[in-house]
Amino acid sequence: MSQSTPIDELVAVMAKLRDPEGGCPWDREQTFESIVPHTLEEAYEVADAIEKGDRAAICDELGDLLFQVVYYAQLGSEEGAFDLNTVAAGVRDKMIRRHPHVFGERTLHTAAEQRETWEAIKAIERADRGEPARASALDGVPMALPALTRSAKLQARAAKVGFDWPDIAPVFGKIREELEELEQAVADNTNVAEELGDLLLATVNLARKLKVDPEQALREGNRKFERRFSALEDILSNAGEALETASFERLEAAYQLAKAAEKPNLPE
Repeated sequence: MSQSTPIDELVAVMAKLRDPEGGCPWDREQTFESIVPHTLEEAYEVADAIEKGDRAAICDELGDLLFQVVYYAQLGSEEGAFDLNTVAAGVRDKMIRRHPHVFGERTLHTAAEQRETWEAIKAIERADRGEPARASALDGVPMALPALTRSAKLQARAAKVGFDWPDIAPVFGKIREELEELEQAVADNTNVAEELGDLLLATVNLARKLKVDPEQALREGNRKFERRFSALEDILSNAGEALETASFERLEAAYQLAKAAEKPNLPE
């Protein structure tokens, strides 16, 4: 008799949580739709642990994310639609199918060739499933993606069919143009959100041209701001000043001190 694996035991734990008789009331109430926000949160917690370089936290957060997959598999099993083995077998077969240069006899030499092969195989898979051919080059980019990530993917799709600046210089010009239009919109008090969206779109395009993930760049910017603002709070606290009563000028000066403190000491 084969010994159970941790995965087997995790599946059994999930089944127990969903048991109609002795399970957890909260877990029994959940549906595919209701746990989506938890899945997204767990995915971001994995990203956060990776950014911090905390291997123990990465392991822990990956466990939480894995549990989300097991949760969906349990729901699918209860409906008779699929189980965890079906999910694993499906992705195993997909990876083998989409990497003929690794598991087959085809030879690819560059990442660009791999991307082209990947997209071609995906198109064949869609046809085999009876899905209609994409009417637009932008079809298939999930609506649920974070807006920055989705914008980058939409613009990358457009670039593949030639809708792209030849180099980076015009992108800076486009950003300046959009900024001027936003300033005018603010002055006129009209279409401000629309013009701000255009500016963000142009900025994401710049990130794409620079080969920078805009979502990751903003996450790193947020982390930097949090670190410096925390230092600002320490500066005021050490000076016996209250954050709530300090003037903006004082807050800005403290922020600049915090910023300067991060710079390495240069030799005189």
